[in-house]
Amino acid sequence: MKKLNAEIQMEAEGVVAPLSQLVGLRHAARGLALAPNREAQAPLAGPYRSAYRGRGIEFDEVRPYHPGDDIRNIDWRVTARTGSVHSKIFQEERERPVWLLVDAGPSTRFGTRRCFKSVAAAEAAALVAWSAHQQGDRIGGVVLAPGDLRSLTLRTGEKGLFELLDTISRATAQDEEPNDGSAPDLARGLGELRERARAGSRVVVLSDFYALDEKAERQLVEISRRTELTCVMVYDPLECVAPPPGRYRVSDGERVHAFSTRDTHWRDAYEAHFASRRDRLTALCRRHRMGMILLATESEPAAALAPILDPRHPSRRNGRMQ
Repeated sequence: MKKLNAEIQMEAEGVVAPLSQLVGLRHAARGLALAPNREAQAPLAGPYRSAYRGRGIEFDEVRPYHPGDDIRNIDWRVTARTGSVHSKIFQEERERPVWLLVDAGPSTRFGTRRCFKSVAAAEAAALVAWSAHQQGDRIGGVVLAPGDLRSLTLRTGEKGLFELLDTISRATAQDEEPNDGSAPDLARGLGELRERARAGSRVVVLSDFYALDEKAERQLVEISRRTELTCVMVYDPLECVAPPPGRYRVSDGERVHAFSTRDTHWRDAYEAHFASRRDRLTALCRRHRMGMILLATESEPAAALAPILDPRHPSRRNGRMQ
C-alpha cells in the first residue's frame, strides 16, 4: 500500500499543487517583499507610506503653521530660528490590501516542463501570499477552477492564508465542468475581483490569458484604474515554440489526433498564435500602466517574480517599482 501511494504521488507531481507544497513555499518567501508601485491609499494602519497626511510614524516635512494644526506638532526649534510658528508634518502609514486572482481553468491543465500551468500559477500565488502575510497585509482571492469560482474575503493571519492556499490547491485538482456551459471564465473572475478590490489594493492576476477577450480586457482596465495591478502570464515553452519537425500524436484522454510539424508555414502560424496572445496582453499593460511578468512552467516562480518580490532586483529602488 505504501508503494502504491508513493507511485500515485509521483504520478501527480507537477499535475496538482498539494496544500503541503504551497505551505512549504513559506521558506522560499523569506526575505521577499511585495513592492508597491505607488503609495498606499487604504484607510487602515499598516506598514506602507500613504498619500494621506496626518499624525503617523514617519516624519515628512516642516511647514508654516496653519490654523487647525495640532499644537503638539509645533517645531519649536524652527519657530525660534525663523520667528514664525512652524509645524511638523508626518506621513501616515497605512495598510495595503493584497488581492490574487488564480486561474486554474481547463486551458491551464497543460505542461511539458516541470509542471502544469495551473501548478505554476498556484506556486507563484503562494509566494505572493506568503510575502504579503509576512508583511502583515490582509489577503483575499478569487480562484477559478473548471466549473467553479471561489471568492475569499480579505483576512489577516495564518488561518485566512491557509484557507486561501487550500482553495488554490483544490482548484488545481478539480476537473469537473458543468454541461450547461455555465463554467466561470476569466472575465467573470475579473468582474468578481473588480467588485471586491478597493482603491489602493495590490492586485496580482495569474493566468495563461487564453480567455482574454474584450470583456476581460475592460475588467482589467477598470481594476487598474484604482489599484496596483500586475498580470502574470503563465505559459509552457511548447506553446511559444513549435516542436521539432516530425509527426506527433496527441490526446485529450478520449480522442487521439495525429499531426505533422514539418511544414514551415504551419510552424510559423503555430508560433504566431502564441506571440499574438502575448503581444496583446503586453500592449494592454503598457497602455494602462499595469505590470506584466511572463512565467514559464519550467521556471522557478521566485526567480520569475523577482521584479515584484525580490528587494535586490534592479527594477526596485526606494521600495517602488521603476
